[in-house]
Amino acid sequence: MPGLKIADRWFERRTLSGDITLLTEPHVHPLIRCNIWHVRGRDNDLLVDTGIGLGSLKAEIEDLVDKPLAAVATHIHYDHVGCLHEFDDRIMHRIEAPRMAAYDEFAPLTTDAFPPEILEGIVAAGYDRPQDGLLIDAVHETGFDLDDYAIVSTSVTRTVDDGDVIDLGDRRFEVMHLPGHSPGSMGLWEAASGTLFSGDAIYDGPLLDDLPDSDIADYIATMKRLKELPVDVVHGGHEPSFGRSRLVEIADTYLAARDT
Repeated sequence: MPGLKIADRWFERRTLSGDITLLTEPHVHPLIRCNIWHVRGRDNDLLVDTGIGLGSLKAEIEDLVDKPLAAVATHIHYDHVGCLHEFDDRIMHRIEAPRMAAYDEFAPLTTDAFPPEILEGIVAAGYDRPQDGLLIDAVHETGFDLDDYAIVSTSVTRTVDDGDVIDLGDRRFEVMHLPGHSPGSMGLWEAASGTLFSGDAIYDGPLLDDLPDSDIADYIATMKRLKELPVDVVHGGHEPSFGRSRLVEIADTYLAARDT
């Protein structure tokens, strides 16, 4: 696209520990810049969310993966499912999984494509609106046109529900259904380490609860549930990771504003 550079590298990565790697897309606006988490297990690996789908995530993590890998989408929104189709084992909550098969969800790369009421709500929540209206500042390949962008539809190979377990051999993640941001939003909870991958149910930034399929009553229940969880660290769908005290603070702030 004219005016946008070709990125030398689409993804950045940072190792949080020997078995958790954070991948991000630095050329994507923070509104849709999803945290992508690779977790190394003894028998299987886990990928939590897959970005917007411009650069190939499968190619990016090829050097990290030497065993079967399960790709989990914490929810249906386009910034989390862009590369889901690249992986053989694709997991979503049962409520939203059918919507991946013929994906027609809202998926723009410009704010001009947002319905005014949605854009107003996002700005009111605290996100900056890019002056040029673009949600990317580079492209991943020569000749790419914004009009070519679309999420690739794919079937989900495993549906999960609250209480199901994703087993990596030496690590076990329990599925937590955390609706509110979307009907099938979910997190992955590892009680042994106190680790929560929370998707967009909770992160340390402006939370969005007025999207077309959001539900504030569900979000209130989710926040109350999360407050009781004995977490040590939360790896959210956006923004930096945080601990239990910050989780409680974020939840209390939300509940004070919405639970009236």
